[in-house]
Parts: sequence; structure tokens; C-alpha cells
Amino acid sequence: MSMNNSPNVFLDPNANRFQVNIINESHDNNETSQEDVGSDPPHYEETSFTDEAHNRLRISYRPGKKELYDNFLQNGEKMEASLHPYDTHTKMYYLQTFGHNTVDPVPKIDYYRNTGSISGNKLNRPSLLEIHEQLAKNIAVTTGSVERVANGESTTGDEAAVSKEEENKSGLVKFGWVKGVLVRCMLNIWGVMLFIRLSWIIGQAGIGLGVIIILLATMVTSITGLSTSAIATNGFVRGGGAYYLISRSLGPEFGGSIGLIFAFANAVAVAMYVVGFAETVVELLKESDTLMVDESNDIRIIGTITVVCLLGISVAGMEWEAKAQVILLIVLLVAIANFFIGTVIPTNNEKKARGFFNYQASIFAENFGPDFRSGEGFFSVFAIFFPAATGILAGANISGDLKDPQIAIPKGTMLAILITTVAYIGVAICAASCVVRDATGNINDTVVPGMSCNGSACSLGYDFSRCASQPCDYGLMNNFQVMSMVSGFGPLITAGIFSATLSSALASLVSAPKVFQALCKDNVYKGLEFFAKGYGKNNEPIRGYVLTFLIAMAFILIAELNTIAPIISNFFLASYALINFSCFHASYAKSPGWRPAFRYYNMWVSLFGALLCCGVMFVINWWAALITYAIELFLYIYVTYKKPEVNWGSSTQALYYVNALDSALALTTVEDHVKNFRPQCIVLTGAPMIRPALLDITHTFTKNNGLCICCEVYTGPRKLCVKEMNSGMAKKQAWLTKNKRKAFYAAVAADSFRDGVKSLLQASGLGRMKPNTLVIGFKKDWRNAPATQVENYVGIIHDAFDFELGMIIVRISQGFDISQFPYFSQYTEELEKLEQERLALEATIKENDFEERKSGICGFFRKATTLNISKHELKKESTINTMQSMHVGEFNQKLLEASTQFKKKQGKGTIDIWWLFDDGGLTILIPYILSIRKKWKNCKLRIFTGGKANRIEEEKLVMASLLSKFRIKFADINIICDINIKPNKESWKFFEEMIEPYRLHESCKDITTAEKLKRETPWKITDAELEAFKEKSYRQVRLNELLQEHSRAANLIVLSLPVARKGVVSDYLYMAWLEILSKNLPPTLMVRGNHKNVLTFYS
Repeated sequence: MSMNNSPNVFLDPNANRFQVNIINESHDNNETSQEDVGSDPPHYEETSFTDEAHNRLRISYRPGKKELYDNFLQNGEKMEASLHPYDTHTKMYYLQTFGHNTVDPVPKIDYYRNTGSISGNKLNRPSLLEIHEQLAKNIAVTTGSVERVANGESTTGDEAAVSKEEENKSGLVKFGWVKGVLVRCMLNIWGVMLFIRLSWIIGQAGIGLGVIIILLATMVTSITGLSTSAIATNGFVRGGGAYYLISRSLGPEFGGSIGLIFAFANAVAVAMYVVGFAETVVELLKESDTLMVDESNDIRIIGTITVVCLLGISVAGMEWEAKAQVILLIVLLVAIANFFIGTVIPTNNEKKARGFFNYQASIFAENFGPDFRSGEGFFSVFAIFFPAATGILAGANISGDLKDPQIAIPKGTMLAILITTVAYIGVAICAASCVVRDATGNINDTVVPGMSCNGSACSLGYDFSRCASQPCDYGLMNNFQVMSMVSGFGPLITAGIFSATLSSALASLVSAPKVFQALCKDNVYKGLEFFAKGYGKNNEPIRGYVLTFLIAMAFILIAELNTIAPIISNFFLASYALINFSCFHASYAKSPGWRPAFRYYNMWVSLFGALLCCGVMFVINWWAALITYAIELFLYIYVTYKKPEVNWGSSTQALYYVNALDSALALTTVEDHVKNFRPQCIVLTGAPMIRPALLDITHTFTKNNGLCICCEVYTGPRKLCVKEMNSGMAKKQAWLTKNKRKAFYAAVAADSFRDGVKSLLQASGLGRMKPNTLVIGFKKDWRNAPATQVENYVGIIHDAFDFELGMIIVRISQGFDISQFPYFSQYTEELEKLEQERLALEATIKENDFEERKSGICGFFRKATTLNISKHELKKESTINTMQSMHVGEFNQKLLEASTQFKKKQGKGTIDIWWLFDDGGLTILIPYILSIRKKWKNCKLRIFTGGKANRIEEEKLVMASLLSKFRIKFADINIICDINIKPNKESWKFFEEMIEPYRLHESCKDITTAEKLKRETPWKITDAELEAFKEKSYRQVRLNELLQEHSRAANLIVLSLPVARKGVVSDYLYMAWLEILSKNLPPTLMVRGNHKNVLTFYS
């Protein structure tokens, strides 16, 4: 029972809706204030579900103000009046839902519309942030509609104007399922075949096989109809027919390829149907001896006039075209009825001589079996009949002009298939039950007693036996005008032929531009956007009509339609096959978004239908099928190569996900094996574009080989970090894709950098596709950085080892971070600005007329491009001059060059591997992978390792044997014997000076002072620590001397990373080791595996 005591109730016509009250926090009106006095606590109207006969939508209002609410539209979709008569600009209004004041909106269809929807305005629901965060108390709100206030959406004046214009836009012509789909499909399916060739088909195949031929063709179209219905009811359908259905299901590659050939097929079909009409007219002229020139030219003349008239009807608008279709359908139905009536009208001697005897059981029995002649067979006859069953997409092709495509397409298409199939079978059986296969047409060929007579006509008094030895002109097998002979009034059959040909031509003339316009609007083919423009209230594709007219005229004048007809039939069949496959594919992908309202389909039946269509293509004409496949494959490859920037949520995308998920799950059941080890790296690049060189070197050995995840850690106020992180995820992944980096982007928000990296190390990856190696750049500014940053940096290395990950630290002389490069942000902004200008220019070009494009646009584009380039060059010159004046140009130039050094092909040289400690083989595997890459293939591997002076040759042999077993090619092996000797004094002095600022020097102070300093600066290097690790420090300094001596000219150095014991070696001492070890060297990779084998010599 409702708790709302308000007597003013607005009835909601929709069933099962809950009550929604709109209330105000406070009002400035005196009347309101007085009314509210003494109401403690204030009374809020409650909302509940009600069992009343009419569920109600209640709105609270002030007494005496009910008339102000009378303008509210109470259908739950639109309210034109302002929210409340006491609206102010300083108070916040809320939607009261389920008895609570909230900005949380109720479910509404307008939230789910696409931007720019023609069926209604898209509304934006409050974001999760607005619902989740604290609500500001004083929010300025302008007077507006209930949607804007209650749903938290602000609408600009321009948007409101556009919205109002769309609402007031009237005169759109939309068709229901009868006029829009049923009529069109019936007219397109019933063609000339019904009146001219069906009798011949039934004569060849007989009633039994003839009905099977019709049912087989119907099975193909019915399965396609079911698939079409399923796809059409899986969401809102726009204009474009078969192209729209296929492209939104399978993606632009399939949709773009089939859309172009489908539109072309419809355009050529116009010529085919018009020529069929012209041939019938010419036959009539020939009978009356009134030919204008000759048969061929008369066909061209009449065809041209006909196409011009049909174009006029189409350009006049869909409403006129629909009226013409209805008139043609009436004529066609009258012609068919005329045939059935004629079968029961008693025949005369002339018709009997031509083989027509009304319904006779003997004729039915004789014509039931097949009698294939002239080399015909079941499949050849089927190939001739099948085009008569096509045309089922005539309604779907104008999907944009239907009131409700989701209802109209399934109902109209399936009913049209049923009606036309019944008509085909009925005409075939009736004709075969009344007319013999062969007749002479001579009324004197009666049965003569004593003479042998064969055939069912003998029992009816006529002897047509001589037709077995010589050609006859009449009967099912010989006379294409059987229906005219049988009908009650012959000229009506001629009118039916005219109606069938003209209606099919008109349907194709409308379908081709509509499909082509949808294809051009999607900009799948960049050069065709000119034809996307529509005119008038129905957005008619006038330019497409003209193009279709020109194509039809060309083929009418060429008059070689017998050659092109099989290809056109195969084009239609290819469309049917892809529609069936689309339905199967969408079902197979198991996407939650695949929820067709039409339930009478099956994915395996759809797959069978697709295969059946492909088979029928080869039955009709094998070479035409091959041509169709070749054209479709070419267009598919073209669209795939061009990669149109569209995202339609196709089933192809869904299947990618399903396959990836299945593969990832299957991978979890596969045990790790050393032979299948591959580096799977987490790279701490931050934003990928900030440290491109670090990404490039990692990408070199992970591309097509292993996982690469570019990671970024956001630290700071959590709210701002999360907002910035969420807004940048897609952009940075898109940057990786655009720059052809086969890597993923991941980001976390954390209290500290180290905590964020910990999260990434533990949670990144999926199943077996988890990172096993951490890649970071060397912290070049560690000596100037705060102690917490150094602690975090070294802590990350410890964490990686704790989680048993390999570790790679990369160092280049100029550093990785180019975000500090002067004018970097300005340079990036300038590039973005130039890109926006280019897109704006392209948009301007698209709006120009065809003549402008032909004459002046190319020159204008070239001029604009030159202008942009000149501006860019001037800007670049200005930047360089400024930088030179700042005396930093040389350094910044080196920085930019360093940031791209790993993108370039490396010249002949070496990769020097200092494999000092056995870490499982990662130190040797990484450079090996690099050496087989295209950019590094000219670099030889040189191996350096430690050994004893008296065993140099033996050590070389041992290492060579090991590498040969690992099948790793190398150019040279060097045994270093003097690693453990002391470095020279200059080098050691440099090291001591480097660590001096970070030493505690506690031995020079009293115990109390030393203890205090240890507590205040625990990160400093103690004298005891330095003494304990003096030998290790000597080794790092000495190694740098050896590296300078042997590897100064190497293209890349890979050496074993020293490991610092956690809690024993201080952070600054460890950083000093890394600094002195890799100082003044070519690009260096300090590598340490997780001490698990990554190499094996077993097969």
C-alpha cells in the first residue's frame, strides 16, 4: 500500500513502475516557509511499490500550484516543464527514489543511447565518483528539466537547441513491417522466373524433384532469414541492411568487403531486371511488327527510359517508392490469381492442342517423375531456379527507414519467404497437373484408332507422339508462355511480368544506394565519403542514386548480362553466407552482449546455412564463385591493412577474448619447462613515451617472444592519482599500439613508489603469463636525490629478488627520462595541435561538393599541408635557436639521439657479455636473443669470464664447451685473471670521493655521538660496513677498469649484476657499486637471473 498521502496522482500508462517523487531541500517562498513551520521532523513523501490497478508516478507540489505541474509528461521518459515552481539558482534538487533523497538515478533508456542517437537524446547518469564522494552542500543549479537536475546532467544551450530541433523535426517517413518488409521481399522474390521459367523447371525435374528444388532453395533462404532475424533483434538496427548486420557482427573487415560487392550487385541487378522488362516489351512490339530500330537497340532504348523513370520515383522519396511498390504488388497478386483461376476454366481445342487439359490425374502421374533433357540435371536446374528465391534482404536493406526494424525484419522476412514458397509450389504443381510436357499445337493431332500413341494425352484424345522424334513448340518443356496460356486472361500475366521485373528493379535501385551510403558513412573506404551525404527529411542518398543509375545504364548499354548474371547471384549468396556465419560466430563467441530477442535460431543451423550457401555458389557457377571469393578476399585484405578506426563490439572481438581466455586457461595446465623459458618483463618506464629507450631495449628481446608490461606508479593524494591514472590508461596503451610496441600498459596508485612496484610484481600477469624479470633504468641522480628515493630504488631490487624475479638494470650515458628535455611538452603539444588541424582540414574537405573536390581541393590540401610543414619547420628552427642561446643545445640533441638509439639498426660490432657469476643463464640468454634480432644481427657475441692465470686455455675450453652445448654462437672467449687485484689509486680515490658525503665516520667520534648519528641517519655508510665490504668494493672498481680496457668500443655490454645482502649492505654503498661499475661505458645491461635454469642442453 502506498504511503503517499498526496491526493494528486498522475497516471502512468506503463505497467510495473515505481513511484518517484521530486523534492526540494528548501524554498525561499514565504508560503512555503509558513507551511513548513512546526513540521518537526519535516515530512518526506515515501515511495513504495503498489498493488493498485494503475501504478502511479507521484510528484510532490505546493498547495494551489498543481497547475504548474500539468505540463509534466508522465511516461517516465520526458518532462518538459521545469523541476519546481520555486526553482532557484542556489539550491540543489534531488530525485527521491525509494524514500531517500539522492542523485542516484532510476534505470532509464536514455542513459544507454549512443551519442547522436536519432531516436532520442542521450543522457549522462551521475558518475560513480559523484555518487561515491561526499556531496557538496552548495551547488549552483540552473532551472532545467527533471532529467538534468535529477540525473546530474548539465546540458549546454547548443545541445538543448539541437535536441529541441530534433524533437520538432516532423515528416520522417517510416514504414511498418507490412509495407516496409513484407511487400518488398515478396516483390523481390517473385520475379520473372515465376511466370516464364517455372513451368520449364517443373517439366525437367518433375513434380517430385521440382518441389524438392523449391524447398532446397527455400531452406537456404529460410536459414538466412532466421539468422538475419536473430542479428536484427540483437540491438538497435540502423540503415545499411546486410552491410550493417554483417559489419556490426563480424567487424569492418568482413562488413566492408561484402558491403561494397553487395551494393554493386544490387546496382547491376537493376540492369538485369530492367533488361528483363525491356525484352518482354520488345517481344510484344515484335509480335505487332512495331520495332523502333532492331531488337538489341530497342532493348537499350526501352531500358534507358525505364531506368530514368525508376530513378525519378526513387529520388522523389521513399514514400512515393513505397506507393509504387504497393501498386505493383496488387498487379502481381492479380496475375497469380488469374493463373489459378485459369486452371479451372474449361479449356478449348486450341489450348488442348498446346497441351492444356485442366486438372488430370494422368497428367499429374506422368509429370511427377523427372525427365531431364539437353544435358540438364538436378543441380543445373536448381542453379537456374535459385535466383528466383533470392531477394529476402529487400526489407532489411532499408532498415534505416523502418519504424521498428527489430520487429519488422523478422516478421516481414519470414512471412514473405513462407508466402512466396507456397506460391511457387502451388504454381508448379498446378501447371504440372494441367499441362503435358510436349504438345504440337496442331488441333488435328488427335488419336487415330489403330495407331500407337504414347503419353497421358492419348487418353484425352490427342496424340503428341511425334514430339519424341522431332521438336515441338508447346508443352511444359518447350513453351515459356505456359502461364499465359493457362490463365483466364493472358494480358494479366504480361502485366504480372512487368510488375515482377519493375518491382525487383525498383527494390534494387533503392537498396544499392542505402547500403552504399551506410558503408560510406562508416568511412571504411577513405575515398568514398563523398557518397555518405544524405538529403531531405529521410536523408536520401541522392548521390548514391545517381551512381547506381550510372552503373545500371552502363550494363544496360553493354548488354552482356548473361555473363555477369552468375557473378551477381554469387555476390548475393556470399552475403547470405556471411549473415549465417555472423549469427553462428556471435553465438559461438558467447558474448554477454549477444541477446537476440528472436529465439528461433540455432548456431549450428546457421553454420550449416553458411556452408550450404557456399556450396550453392559452386553449383550455380564454379568460376563465378571463385571470382567472388577472390574479390572478397582482396577487399578483406585491403580493409584489414587500412585498419579503419571503428569499434562496433563485433563478435570477432568477443572471440578474440574467448580464445585468449581459453589459451590462458589451457596454459595453466602446462608445467613450466626450461626449454620454453622466455623473458617476461615488467618495465618501470612510467608513461611509455617518457622513457622510450628503456622500452625499446626491452621490447627488442620480448617482441614476439615474451610478455612486456610497461608499468607506472602514481604517488600522492589518492583521489587525484586515481583520476589521473584512469584517464591515462587507454591513451598510453593506444600510444604503444600506434608505435607498434607489442607491450601492455599497467598502472597503480600507491602511497609510495616501492609499495606500488610491490603490487605490480605480485599481481601483474595472468596464469602462466606472469612476469619473471624486472627491468629498470639506472637511477642516474641518486647522489642528489632524497634518501627515501634511494631507499625505495634499492628496496625494489631487494623486492624483486624476494619474489624470485630476475633483475635487469639498464644504463645509458644520457639517461632515459626525456620529459625534462626543454620544450618537450611544447613539442608534444605542437604535434597534437598539428594533428587536430589536420583532422579539422579533412573534415572541411569532406563537406565540399564533388566539383570542388575535382577541381580545387587537391591544390588546397597541398597548400595547407605545405603551410603546416612550414610552420612546423619555423617552430623547430625557433626552438633550436633558443636552445643554442641557452648553451644546452648539444646536450639535448644527445639526449634525443640517446632516446632513439635502440630503434636504429646497429652497425657491425660486438655485444660484450661479462658472465662473471652463474645466475641460471639469464645473463647469456638476453644477449643471445638480441643477437638474433634484425637490428642486432651484425653484432657478434664476445664472452668475458673470470679464471685463473695458470688455467686460461682450460677455462676457455670449458666455457666454449658449455656454450656449444647451449647452441649459442660466439665470436671470442676471454678469461680475465686479474679481477681480484686492487684497482689503481686514481680509480679508488674517485670511489672514495663519491661515497664521502654518505659516510658516517663513526670511528672518529665518541660512542654517544656515533649512536645518535646512526639513529638520525641510518642510511649512511658506516666505517665497519665499508671495511667489511672493502674487497667487494675493490672488485667493482677493478671491473670498471677492465670494462674500460676491453669493452669501451662495444655496441652493448651485458654484465652480471652484483647482489647486496638485504639488511647488511647499505643502500648508498650498493648504489656506489652500481655507479662505479657502469660508469663511462657504452649502453650497459646489468643482469642477474633468479638462479633457476633458463638454459638447457637436453633435447
